[in-house]
Amino acid sequence: MANRPLARYTDMDQFVRYAQAAERGKIQLLFFADTPVLDVDLEDQAPHFPVDPLLVMTSVARETERIGLVATASTTFNEPYNLARQFKALDVISHGRAGWNAVTTSDPAAAANFGRQIPPRAEKYERAHEVVQIVQALWGSWEKDAWVRDVGGKRFADMSKIQPVNIQGRHVASRGPLSIPPSERGQPVIFQAGGGLNGLELAGRYADGVYVNPHTVEDGQAQRDAAKRAGRDPDEVKMFAGFMPTIAASRRAALDRRRFLDESVDLHQRVCYLGAMIGLPLGYDQIDERLTDSQLADAVPSPHDPRSARALEVAREGWSLRDVLAHGVIDYHPVVSGTAVDVADHMQDWSEAGACDGFSLAIDGYHVGVDAFVGQVVPPLQERELFHLDYEGPTLRHHLGARDQYGLDLRVTEPAR
Repeated sequence: MANRPLARYTDMDQFVRYAQAAERGKIQLLFFADTPVLDVDLEDQAPHFPVDPLLVMTSVARETERIGLVATASTTFNEPYNLARQFKALDVISHGRAGWNAVTTSDPAAAANFGRQIPPRAEKYERAHEVVQIVQALWGSWEKDAWVRDVGGKRFADMSKIQPVNIQGRHVASRGPLSIPPSERGQPVIFQAGGGLNGLELAGRYADGVYVNPHTVEDGQAQRDAAKRAGRDPDEVKMFAGFMPTIAASRRAALDRRRFLDESVDLHQRVCYLGAMIGLPLGYDQIDERLTDSQLADAVPSPHDPRSARALEVAREGWSLRDVLAHGVIDYHPVVSGTAVDVADHMQDWSEAGACDGFSLAIDGYHVGVDAFVGQVVPPLQERELFHLDYEGPTLRHHLGARDQYGLDLRVTEPAR
């Protein structure tokens, strides 16, 4: 079975191998999610997130050449100057391959780590807008040609082209400027992940990439117009749909692989949650049993969870509860477990239906899973002309077709002053 590297949480070489495998397949970017709190019981579960996304990405940047590097950092509990400095440094180190996934934080335990409480939703997003605007202003505090680098003349930069930003908002402020020059195409790329109108507005105003979690083609199609409300061309905002592929020689083998990987999660909790999704009291002692005819007659999909109808559909096929869970019915993204052709077909269907611009692959086994995807799925996608043969250029902005940027995009916002 696949050696999912549950014990390699602190092994930077592991992440480098993972990135290099993805780069061989011309994958556009790596994305590391994060939350500033220990959110799992380490007695029986592996950590969800890397030790620190920016530091891991810096390790990866030195051992790769083209793949983009995107990391999450909260707008709720970080100061804009620190964010601007850290991500700009990564962008310069990686020669224009950095991206910031700008998200708010909602976990009270995370807030407690900063000695604070989660602010009201409206205030939280008001702060998010201010933070992003100040970060981008700081990134633009150096003009494009400010970095002179005249060694013979002993002149490092043209200080007339490096100016403070002097932005004062209700929640955050910064004088600036940064001490870091622009990267090859200006500054890091903004990404956003999060649903709801507030999240979509944040994405539509600032982001060039958006991570979304549609469970159907129709859901994906409905989420692609966020940019229109912010006065931008929707083609400038690339939507990446979450997707969890498990690749094996057969569908049964892929399901067995997912059963093996499920041993690292809390199946007791998942069985109970499955029961809540379909309106039945279920316990772990039933995990290797099918639902009875009586239970199926009483089962009703929850109207509050878009995954519930699919969960009940799989249960009606006669699988044990362990196998129902292995189908990925309560995972946050659609799951396709099967052959490489099954995975490629799913991606083609969504792409041709206009449900997304690309996919955020939640690989099930780090570099082992990446190797399978790169070796078995990428070639048929290239043959079908659904995926490129090589990178469009050396920077993340090239990969996304994003324009150069130096500071705020004044088409969609003015600085908060």
